[in-house]
Amino acid sequence: MSVTDHPASVVRRPPNAITLDASDLPPAGHFIDGAFREAPGAELLDIVNPASEEAIAKVALGKAADVDRAVAAAVEARESWARVVPKERSEVLHAIADRVAKNYDVLVRLESANTGKPLSVARDDVDGTIDTFRFMAGALRATTTMAAGDYAESHLSVILREPLGVVGVVTPWNYPLLMAAWKLAPILAAGNTTVIKPSEQTPLSTVKFAELVADLLPPGVLNVVTGLGPMVGSALAAHAKVDMIALTGSVGSGRAVARAAADTLKRVHLELGGKAPVVVFEDADLDLVATSLRTAGFYNSGQECGAACRVLVHESVADQLVERLVAQVRELAVGTPDAGDDIEVGPLVSKAHYDRVLGHLDRAFAEGARAAVGGGAIEGTGYFVQPTVLVDVPAGAACTREEIFGPVVTVETFSDENEAVQRANDVPLGLSASVWTNDARRSHDVAARLDAGTVWVNSHLVLANEVPWGGFKGSGYGRDLSVYALDDYSRTKHVMHYHGR
Repeated sequence: MSVTDHPASVVRRPPNAITLDASDLPPAGHFIDGAFREAPGAELLDIVNPASEEAIAKVALGKAADVDRAVAAAVEARESWARVVPKERSEVLHAIADRVAKNYDVLVRLESANTGKPLSVARDDVDGTIDTFRFMAGALRATTTMAAGDYAESHLSVILREPLGVVGVVTPWNYPLLMAAWKLAPILAAGNTTVIKPSEQTPLSTVKFAELVADLLPPGVLNVVTGLGPMVGSALAAHAKVDMIALTGSVGSGRAVARAAADTLKRVHLELGGKAPVVVFEDADLDLVATSLRTAGFYNSGQECGAACRVLVHESVADQLVERLVAQVRELAVGTPDAGDDIEVGPLVSKAHYDRVLGHLDRAFAEGARAAVGGGAIEGTGYFVQPTVLVDVPAGAACTREEIFGPVVTVETFSDENEAVQRANDVPLGLSASVWTNDARRSHDVAARLDAGTVWVNSHLVLANEVPWGGFKGSGYGRDLSVYALDDYSRTKHVMHYHGR
């Protein structure tokens, strides 16, 4: 499909790319036991800026031996960190938030250069990182549990919440710093130590974070090992001295981690993919739907597990919605991160992912779908794909069931409410969904019937640290954010005292 001449098909590329000084880049070694450790003889991996296709840094490809060293450091540190009282752990988390805020600009530039994110998205990520640590710093001082009391005659029951121990973490490439914060803040708040493996494609902000906060945490509490999932991630998941493995990533990665963790029966926390249905009824505010989808469908170039990527609209208003949505998409500003604060859509993260998204589009067209706008690659440097709206999508087409993870929104129609709910639920993933209607009773009823961990009504992709995030079905289990995350990263102990006389 040819590239049409409208703003969403033209990439703004200013002559001067985002600059990174040598001091902005983190060391290439692993961060273990409070310091960066060189990995003599280790293979180094180029880290590529997806907007320029140029290498900007190198990181070491870790091995199982590096994981062993990091886990040993975390094991050595866990007892003393677990004994730190909530007030003091809270102060450390606040200090981490302060340190991130102090280094705000360098983290924004680093994140943007490594991922291709528009600066506005990178700023949101750093803001979210700061708030995540601040929220957990407060939440860990106000945990609640069952009241102590006599539940059996002459026996006093006391419920304790204890750290799990050592938690292994594997984070994805789409929100490297923010997803690290979503995991690390509650893990540290609950009194655990940790070893984290960032994505080999976008590790720079996580490694830089470790460098920035190194003096704030006791050695061994936070460790970072860079490298590939089949080597480092698998070693973490299978390690006998890791008490829990927590992953945000693809369904395939989740299955691999769960299998690797099975032999040691460690806890597993999985936040996996999504294919969010957007159920639009005939009484919905179509202008609000279209403007909301402009953000919720194309934020971070659609590389978002909660993206509003699958629209199910009542047949009576489908044409009207498509017209409004296409008009919004045509106005999207596409460009390199340094092209201006108004840039909304950047490149995809890598050549491999770029090819994968284009392959999804080719398959959709082969199955009979049509692009109402967009539909292909944008020529030139960088891994840019046109923001796309697919219509005339046949029932059961792969593009409506599989996670494309790019700037692609599909539109299907339905004729009645039961059909809408059935089709919305008829996918293997269940992370998030939204319902659009002005009927309050319908909104409550339909939201309750949708099989997703988060359901928005008349909005989409609005998050807050106070409320949980996580999915059902193939989207995994466990919850990020909120006090539920603190529960996930701790264990319950019942102590019963006989006091009969």
